[in-house]
Amino acid sequence: MTDQLTHFNEQNRARMVDVSEKDVTKRVAVAESQISMKPETLTRIREGRIEKGDVLAVAQVAGVMAAKKTWEIIPMCHPLPLTGIDIQFAFVDETTLAITGTVKTTGKTGVEMEALTAVSVAALTVYDMCKAMDKEMIIGPTSLQFKTGGKSGDFHRGEK
Repeated sequence: MTDQLTHFNEQNRARMVDVSEKDVTKRVAVAESQISMKPETLTRIREGRIEKGDVLAVAQVAGVMAAKKTWEIIPMCHPLPLTGIDIQFAFVDETTLAITGTVKTTGKTGVEMEALTAVSVAALTVYDMCKAMDKEMIIGPTSLQFKTGGKSGDFHRGEK
């Protein structure tokens, strides 16, 4: 693994990395985020009693859309033909909703940013749909949990 940053040109200015010589490989990334809120807010989400609609359904669609549009909002990301996106939710305790995003492609660059963007936007969507009743919600931590494929190899959070 190299510590050299590849997003800078010889003038030390930002650039989009040239991936034209990279091999096409199957790539998968899994990211996680969470959003903490008042117990009443999470209960209403779980019971489908939020006035704006089904919070988890809307957040799931928003996460999928965000993964597909990552290259449009993160300046140095490549447009990628994503082959799979899955957003899942888990009620961790009475105040915490966990969000997991899995993104897949077969290509020349990884999908870590797409997975991270997916869970971030899903969490932001939960916030947006519930902010009228709970402005104290906290998003995070958000992190890459796993990635496979490419020259840098596999990554599993917590492994050295």
